[in-house]
This record gives sequence, structure tokens and C-alpha cells, in this order.
Amino acid sequence: MARRNMFQPPRPPAEPGTPAQPAAPSGRSGFPATGAMTAMKTTLRDLSSNAVREIDPAVIEEDGPRDRLAFSDREVADLADSIREHGQQVPIMVRPVAERPGHYRIVYGRRRLRAIRLLGIPAKAMIRTLSDEQAILAQGQENSQRLDPSFIEKALFVGELAAAGYSNPVIMDALAIDKAMLSRMTKVCDHVPAGLAQRIGPAHGIGRRRWEDLAEALRDSGADPDAIASQALDHRPEAGSDDRFLAVFSALRPAAAAPAPSARAASRISDRDGRPLAEIRSTARSVGLKLATAEQPEFSRWFAENAEEILRRLHDEWQEDRDPQA
Repeated sequence: MARRNMFQPPRPPAEPGTPAQPAAPSGRSGFPATGAMTAMKTTLRDLSSNAVREIDPAVIEEDGPRDRLAFSDREVADLADSIREHGQQVPIMVRPVAERPGHYRIVYGRRRLRAIRLLGIPAKAMIRTLSDEQAILAQGQENSQRLDPSFIEKALFVGELAAAGYSNPVIMDALAIDKAMLSRMTKVCDHVPAGLAQRIGPAHGIGRRRWEDLAEALRDSGADPDAIASQALDHRPEAGSDDRFLAVFSALRPAAAAPAPSARAASRISDRDGRPLAEIRSTARSVGLKLATAEQPEFSRWFAENAEEILRRLHDEWQEDRDPQA
């Protein structure tokens, strides 16, 4: 007598005169064959997506938003020497180009790709079918972890993504930043032309605060960025990136001479709905903050209760910005 599969529920007794129903075909596991095939296809697809393949660099395109300002020839040559000696240890990521079968678009690993092209060898790559947004998220997350891009590189990346039509939530997720940092980076992009930033370079030793100072100086002075760059950099071709920033800022300072603090008018701040929030007035001896208590009584009370903690947090942030490694 055949042994019944203990994992199958008992069949109800057939009605008299009812023809017997054939059992569904099954594999060794007892699951229906169609389910087994679906599971197998899913598993194979998952394994394939995680596999590393060798691809001719000639069919890999490099367009799309860039998260680094530039690769020096020296950097690429050094990496090529390392790959020649040890092999390509870390694969790049690409995605298929729908309109060009057999071609791929780089997601991340541009510097590795340049080095591989220099060597004339196939590129080890993971292939992912990603949407534009998924590719941006993968690129931003991988490069934030591996490359430690500078503030201006991140800010320019934000500008490229915004110009390409990506939403703020996608941009924030891609760079792992909050809304306040997104606003600061956008302000810098608005006032520091990409061409000037390219001439300065990544400036890893220059923190966010000084880039914001440069953006404000360019905005307030109305100076021609190209003229400032030529004045500061044409005679310093060998200067490092940090030194190029300082040279540009020094050249801009006379053009951006601001009125004395005592002569500055009060700066009014509104909330997102346009309601008065506060007024800031600077003098040579102090900075005064006057909250719009009549319009925002609850916020004013909350601020008074938390002012000490808020000021300390702002002071800590200011100190971090002064740190060359910030």
C-alpha cells in the first residue's frame, strides 16, 4: 500500500459516482511543480543579480550625476598599478541601458572604471536593473561610505540631482542628509558656480561654514566669479585644493566688503507660512534675537525654556565647522 504524504491534508471521500481527480504533479519536495519552478527561477534570478561578471569597458557609459569633482591622472594611475598587481578587488555596479541592448550605465565605481580602461582589461561588475531613483540611492550610499566626499562635492551632487528633477526626499536619502543640510547645500550651489567649484577642487580641509561664507560673499558682492577665479588662481597652477579656496576667498574679500556691524539693518525671519518668527540685529558688541511673541506665543515660550540647550548645540556645530576635518 502506497504511503500517504503526511504533509498533505486528507482528501475528502469522493461522492458515489464521481470520477477520481488526478493528483497535481509534484516534485521530490511534494510541492506542485509549478511552484517549484517559480521558486527556482526566483532563486536563480537572485543569484544572478549578486554575481560578478566581466564586461568590456567600451560598452559602459559614464553619464549621469557625479558625486566627485574630478579624478587626477595620478590617482587613476596609482589605482591602475594596484589593480595590475592585486587584481580588481571591488566590483563596480552598472545597470542596463534599455535603449541600447548590450550597453550599460555606471552606477558607482567611476574611478575604478577609468583605471581599468587604462589597463585595457575587462571590468568586474555587478549588473542591476534599477530605476533612475534606485541608481541615485545606490550611488549616493556607496560613495558616502567609501569615498568620504567633501562638502562641496556633496553640494554639487545635490545641485545636479535637483536639476535632473529628483525630489527632495530622494536627494536626502541618497546623501543621508536632513532637510536643514539640504537647504544649506542648495544655498551654496545657488551662489557658487559649478565652474568656480571645479577650479577650486574638492577642498577636503574646508568645512561647510567656510563654503557658506564664500557663497554669501559672492552673493553680496556681485563680483564676476570668473574674474575672481582668474585673479586668484591663474598664477597658482600647482596650489592644492584647500589653498585654491583660500586664494579665491581672499581675492573676493575686498569686493565683498560688508558694512560695519553697527550699520546693519535688522534681519527678519519668517516661518514656512510667512508669519513673523524673529528679528536678529547685529552690532559691534552683540547679536540680539527678538522673538515675535505676539504672533508666536507658544514657540516663544518653548524657545525660552530650551534656549540654553539650543545655543550649546549651535556652538558645538560651529566648533565642528571650524575643525578642518569637519
